[in-house]
This record gives sequence, C-alpha cells and structure tokens, in this order.
Amino acid sequence: MKKLVMVGLVVLVVIGLTGKGFAAGKHGTAAEAEGMVKKAIAMAKAKGNEAAFAEINNPKGQFTDRDLYVFVYDINGKCVAHGQNLKMVGKELIDMKDADGKAFVKERVEIAKTKGSGWQDYKFTDPLTKKIEPKRAYVERYGDLIFGSGIYR
Repeated sequence: MKKLVMVGLVVLVVIGLTGKGFAAGKHGTAAEAEGMVKKAIAMAKAKGNEAAFAEINNPKGQFTDRDLYVFVYDINGKCVAHGQNLKMVGKELIDMKDADGKAFVKERVEIAKTKGSGWQDYKFTDPLTKKIEPKRAYVERYGDLIFGSGIYR
C-alpha cells in the first residue's frame, strides 16, 4: 500500500511539473515555439485552415501561452491569423520593418520559399513587457502559408 501511495505521489508531481502553468517559466522556449507551430500546422491539416485560424486568433486558445503565440501569413506576406494582435489580420505586411529597419516579414517569406522552415532574428513588442525586445521566430511553410511563433530574448 505504501508503495502504491508513493507511485501515486510521483505521478501527481510529474503531471504538475509538466502542466501548462505550473512549471512553465515566464517566457516560452525555442522548443515550445517550434512545437506550437507544428501543432498549429497539424490542426490545419486535420481540421482545415479556417478552424486553425479561428483557434490561433483566440487569445485564450491553445496557441497562446505566456509570450508565445502563433502567427500565419500567406506566401505574399499578408497576415491571415495572429494570436496576439487581431488588427494585423487581413493586412499586407510584406514591407513591415522592425525597430532597426529590418524587413522581417519579407525575410520570413524568403525562408519559407527557399528553405521550407527556419529561424529568424528581429525585434518586436513583447506582449508581457510591452517593450520592443529582440525576438527569434521559427517559421514553417505549409502549402502557401507560413506558420510561425517566436521567443523573446
């Protein structure tokens, strides 16, 4: 009986440590960002783009966690879903630049077209601090769409 209670406690601790808010740090990790992108693409494959976009655009949905969120662009740089700022959805952002003048949307389109997936560095507003911070985003092409998520450094 004592052994069964100990096994139960270990299972509860493991579940607690892997839960969405318990062990999660203030900021997301690169592995979490990449995993979130792959999960969003899997949803688009399984349920269709519109269902995936609706979930990505839901600020309380599964594709928003701390400072992590998914964004989606078409292959020409038009934002079709954004987990942090719905005002970007529907806008042509190919010429958008960061605080240093880097055309980061153009760069992610190029990564998607030439490599299929990859990481990029730029600066963007951190949703937790509301300050412009260095950001590293993972982007992956799925059809004519570019799914991405990034970490603040």
